[in-house]
Amino acid sequence: MKKYFIFSILLCTVVFLISGFGSMQYFKIAGEMSLNSSKSDTLQDANVHSEDVPDDLLPVSAKNFDDSEDVSDSDEKADNEDMADAAINKAAEENRIVDLSTFVLVKDYIPDVQIDLRYSTNNNFTGAVIYDFNDAFLRYGTVEKLKKAQEALRGYGLTLLIWDAFRPVEAQYKLWEVYPDSRYVANPNKGFSSHSRGNTVDVSIVSLDGTEVIMPTNFDDFSSLADRDYDDCSSVAAENARRLEGIMEEVGFKPYFGEWWHF
Repeated sequence: MKKYFIFSILLCTVVFLISGFGSMQYFKIAGEMSLNSSKSDTLQDANVHSEDVPDDLLPVSAKNFDDSEDVSDSDEKADNEDMADAAINKAAEENRIVDLSTFVLVKDYIPDVQIDLRYSTNNNFTGAVIYDFNDAFLRYGTVEKLKKAQEALRGYGLTLLIWDAFRPVEAQYKLWEVYPDSRYVANPNKGFSSHSRGNTVDVSIVSLDGTEVIMPTNFDDFSSLADRDYDDCSSVAAENARRLEGIMEEVGFKPYFGEWWHF
């Protein structure tokens, strides 16, 4: 009888332990399911109601961005475009084509620059008119560098004299027909001249009143005197050429060795 009683107690204990472990597992699983369900509901609510949350609390992907530019930047850009438009419209009235997005009228930015576009007259090595306009156009960035050079030259009582700036592609073909020597004329059959891209300029210097100063040669002198080895020209010409070259390099231009005027 005593043994039966002890056995009964042990059996009840085992049943109780088993039952308790199962309950614990049940509550653990149920708790995890409840937590996951809560997370899911929270995420779903966030997605559904994200438009009601202030922008500064939303993740980047949920914000609605305004594509408009900053007002000050927009105004400055508009002013620059207005100046470019004026230059291009003037060119269009004279039946010339200039790229609106990149070309500007040099005089608009450097009013006191001297301009004598030799290829718009017969005063050039071909003896013929190569293009039919008298205004110098260049890329905006090139003009900005040229403007700095002009400011530096004023300190010496000098000013830039532009002989050639933007050159149409058809003009390059005319030059090549007359003088097919790649040392002095870019071959248009192998690509555009840098003049046709508007980032190259042929310049000399004169006094502020337009009086010429002594330079190594005249424009388009296809001889060794025209290169940047100034040992074969007068000391005054060498000094003037070196001054021009030094200033142009300082503001970002790269000189071409074969022509002292070419940058």
